[in-house]
Amino acid sequence: MTIQTRSPSTTTSIRHFLDLRDLDSATLRDILDVGRSVKAMQNDRRVPMHPAHPLAGRTLGLMLSKPSTRTRLSFEVGMRQLGGDVSVLSPSDMQIGRGESLADTARVLSRFLDVLVVRTGETDMIRELIRWSSIPVVNGLTPDSHPVQILADIMTYEEHCGPVAGSHWAWIGDGNNVAVSLIEGAVRFGFSLTLATPETMKPRQEVLDWAKAEGGKIRLIHDPVEAVRDAGCIVTDTWTSMSDEESATRLNTLRPFQVNTALMQKAARGVLFMHCLPAHIGEEVTEEVFESPASVVFDEAENRLHAQKGLLLWVLGGENWRSFGKPD
Repeated sequence: MTIQTRSPSTTTSIRHFLDLRDLDSATLRDILDVGRSVKAMQNDRRVPMHPAHPLAGRTLGLMLSKPSTRTRLSFEVGMRQLGGDVSVLSPSDMQIGRGESLADTARVLSRFLDVLVVRTGETDMIRELIRWSSIPVVNGLTPDSHPVQILADIMTYEEHCGPVAGSHWAWIGDGNNVAVSLIEGAVRFGFSLTLATPETMKPRQEVLDWAKAEGGKIRLIHDPVEAVRDAGCIVTDTWTSMSDEESATRLNTLRPFQVNTALMQKAARGVLFMHCLPAHIGEEVTEEVFESPASVVFDEAENRLHAQKGLLLWVLGGENWRSFGKPD
């Protein structure tokens, strides 16, 4: 008798989505273009979608280990608008909370679901789920990266300013998970990025090394005024993210990195302001900037829905997924 031991999935055709760097530029561009086309057709009721419900019969699992507004709603509404169904899962309500292994959980979920979106405070958790899963696993957010947010940001920029390639962006604040994915997005979509962070809050060095090796135009400095010079888009995030502990020392370190009117005036004419939300008004951004015509934060929030439709169609749509954004 031969006894087979536990082994991870060896399927290579599964379209997992962990980080932007894992996909080539052409595929990422197609994801955004399909998402934009689906958005346009759904906003124009005179044009039927092709097909009307391309993901009918498919079920998305949302595993949320942290409170969520935009991640939950954008994936839930997007999947349902594409004709699929959604099951929301909390690890605290699952057997994971009672000791079931991630390996077993991944293989069980693979029997019920067609795709799993994970928002977690532990990057190793999503990597382990990917290792054992026989369905696509999508990174909805980890402490290391937030790729779905950057897809929405780039879609938003292009709606307001045209092609993102060749543009210049500035990141102001902590070199956190959103900053990491923005670096990867800049490399893959061909725009330059200057990051101004405190010396003690730089992005991970391996990400900067990867960007350099890929030929990305990434600059890391510690002066916000210099960073925004000639920038067409300024991006920031909360000073206390989900994996951080708020402290007076942390807030004082970041205070010189507040995005305010004086800083915005140092950037290019027509500069946009972006923030992945929720914002702490008076900390990383002033109310004057947040509520200004330059602020496109709610367009960003909406475009989480549309960019992720393109992503879901790439994940589940098969070889002809690019056709779903085209009318009959």
